[in-house]
Amino acid sequence: MRALRAAGRATPALFLTAVGGVDDRVEGLEAGADDYLTKPFAFSELLARVHALGRPQAVEQVKTLRVHDLELDLLARQARRGGVAIELLPKEFLLLEALMRSAGRVVTRTMLLERVWDFHFDPGTSVVETHVSRLRAKIDKPFDVPLLHTVKGAGYALHAPIPDRG
Repeated sequence: MRALRAAGRATPALFLTAVGGVDDRVEGLEAGADDYLTKPFAFSELLARVHALGRPQAVEQVKTLRVHDLELDLLARQARRGGVAIELLPKEFLLLEALMRSAGRVVTRTMLLERVWDFHFDPGTSVVETHVSRLRAKIDKPFDVPLLHTVKGAGYALHAPIPDRG
């Protein structure tokens, strides 16, 4: 169990055993088990525990997003690039968060309208383009390496520089 957890395996684990002393249960749980059931047991209890282990678990909240040298502290609502603080307006922060959560993937204009402005339709404005331009001026222009890229006909992508293979 310890080796599985050390290897990063998050598969739910239930110890089913005849060894039921308090120290044994504590040792099993501390080793990484999610639950511990001793014999004899009722089959209905085993089934209920297996079902409980299969329920979606709360995902640990990410506190900081990072792409290359760009960091976004979600709790303090602060951005930094190369250690330099970047002042963002509320919508710029939400836009950068949406792009960073999808780092390396294309994010369409429609996706940004839904995630940042809560529009479930295209209002026919250039609000996305305007905010992307302002954001690019803050996170890319003062720095040597651009991170925010326009993907023609598709949307935008935020990613670390691609190494030169030349």
